Amino acid sequence: MKLKLDEQGHVVVQDGKPVYVHEDGKEIPLDAEALTNSVRSRAEQSQRVEAENKELKDKLKAFDGLDDVESAKKALETIKNIDEGKLLSAGKVEEIKAAAKKAAEEQVAAANRSSAERISALEKDLNARDTTIHGLLIGGSFKGSPLIVGEKAKFAIPADLVEARFGQYFKVEDGKVVAFDHAGNKIFSRERPGEVASFDEALDTLLDQYPYKAQIIKASGASGGGAGSGAQKPSSGGAPTGNFVGTRAERAAAIGSMFPDLPAK
Repeated sequence: MKLKLDEQGHVVVQDGKPVYVHEDGKEIPLDAEALTNSVRSRAEQSQRVEAENKELKDKLKAFDGLDDVESAKKALETIKNIDEGKLLSAGKVEEIKAAAKKAAEEQVAAANRSSAERISALEKDLNARDTTIHGLLIGGSFKGSPLIVGEKAKFAIPADLVEARFGQYFKVEDGKVVAFDHAGNKIFSRERPGEVASFDEALDTLLDQYPYKAQIIKASGASGGGAGSGAQKPSSGGAPTGNFVGTRAERAAAIGSMFPDLPAK
């Protein structure tokens, strides 16, 4: 990757940003300020996620090595309160011992069940929160991507359909959205060598590699927004564009027509 120079050897600037040329000839203006803000925002989001996960994990640690201490204390208290004199006189020592043992065992079993239920509930809560966080981070990235929405959007289809096709290539690692290519390898940034690609850069790379790219991007000179002026239904002439609304079957048909490589469900 190198700076693009004009005939006088000056750096070419586009919208106030220096233009870089990659080995494949693709030109990308580097917005340093936007890049810095994006990295800072993702770092802060990652810290919040890690703090919430740590709080839940700390709650689980409270049950590590549980030996039913409270149940054992209750059983000892029961035995201590036995009036030995009355037991001896009544000839029921063994009977009371058996009753005390049974009571202690029942308390221990109840404590075990309660502890297991609480641990299971905390684990489910942690997994549910992880799933929710992942969905919000990845889904939010699609809904806010300038490649999908806005005046300079490349896609001619709404964010939910883009996510339906490309969402499988994104995961959340350490609170950050990371992209993987078709071979399962992380997609690294061309703008920041050595670092993983940002969401938009990775999505742009995946789009370039997509064999049916022409069916889902805007025609040259089309207006921006990625949504069109209203609802459209699929037709025999090709894939629909804009915000497609309708029955579940109609949406399924639309997705199938635009993404022929997706398996039928």
